[in-house]
Amino acid sequence: MTGPLKGFRVVEMGGIGPAPFACALLGDLGAEVLRVDRLLRPGSEPELPPRFDFYNRSKRSIALDLKKPEAVATILKLLEQADVLVEGFRPGVMERLGLGPEACLSAKPSLVYARMTGWGQSGPLAKEAGHDINYLALTGALHCLGDDDRPPPPPLNLVADLGGGALYLVVGVLAAVWEAKRSGRGQTIDVAMIDGVTHLMSAFQAYRQQGTWSENRADNIVDGGAPFYRTYETKDKKYVAVGAIEPHFYANLVEVMGLDSGQMPAQNERATWQMMRNVFARVFASRTRDEWVAVAAGRDACLAPVLTIDEAPLHPQMETRNAYTMFDGLRHPSPAPRFSRTPSELTRPASLPGADTHTALGDWGISQQERQALVSSGAMAKS
Repeated sequence: MTGPLKGFRVVEMGGIGPAPFACALLGDLGAEVLRVDRLLRPGSEPELPPRFDFYNRSKRSIALDLKKPEAVATILKLLEQADVLVEGFRPGVMERLGLGPEACLSAKPSLVYARMTGWGQSGPLAKEAGHDINYLALTGALHCLGDDDRPPPPPLNLVADLGGGALYLVVGVLAAVWEAKRSGRGQTIDVAMIDGVTHLMSAFQAYRQQGTWSENRADNIVDGGAPFYRTYETKDKKYVAVGAIEPHFYANLVEVMGLDSGQMPAQNERATWQMMRNVFARVFASRTRDEWVAVAAGRDACLAPVLTIDEAPLHPQMETRNAYTMFDGLRHPSPAPRFSRTPSELTRPASLPGADTHTALGDWGISQQERQALVSSGAMAKS
């Protein structure tokens, strides 16, 4: 492994969503991530072929039957070699398996035990099912998105799952491990997506209490209400995005659009925003997307093309920065962020669940005799 987290060991309890993404990020940065999956039964192969499972790249997979006490004992032994355990089950599941925080911290007192859920470990919704859109709804963030004359749209599952969940888990893990290095004591991290998104909403909570943020959608400065911060359709039925908030950037945008600034109302006069949006829409519809990009180039007008998912990798900015990497015959997003002295690189595509069981357990100190005992008990497959 390469990267700034080389030598950092993570045991991940296999699941879906933000916890795997967080562990893949740690793996991209050089951590040794050992994913614990269920034993594959006939007909239970994953629907997504492993090489397309980008959330599980940069890891190895072992498969154990955690209903067997021998498997639980093996996990506890693995944790003696680990810095972190990450789990994303509903509250109580790990305790029922015999792998709750108390048991795991007894095995490794300096262990960081990171728990990822949507609702958190406490509260009336703690054991309820949910997904990104549900967690986003509870925070007030979903209500702020979209146009005011239609229901709020789901913003992919980037905001709660990944922004408020996975990235906060990574921050929490690194902070807790740093503290454990000083104190010698581990701790449990309760990572809740509703907490992370609420924290991300800090500025908007402040604006609302200040009185400068309306509860109406598409009525504010960065929610599409401002004519200078939204998307517009172009002549070729594509789109441009403009984000000219600062007065000098706004002046540049107006100039690029060929409008007479002297005939325009004040930039932040909200009563005129609807009229200005109509004007901007007519102007942007007069040229193609790429014509607008060419006109705005080098003029600090904060105008960008709205690229499709297939166009994005081909943009010169993305190509120059190698934002994507060809790996295992597929185009992967490159590891981020970037380090000057300890660069990260992709080293391992996702494994089929259990594909690395024998070699990985051996590398983590589980002897051949112990592995054979796991096979004999039915806690582990023979090969």
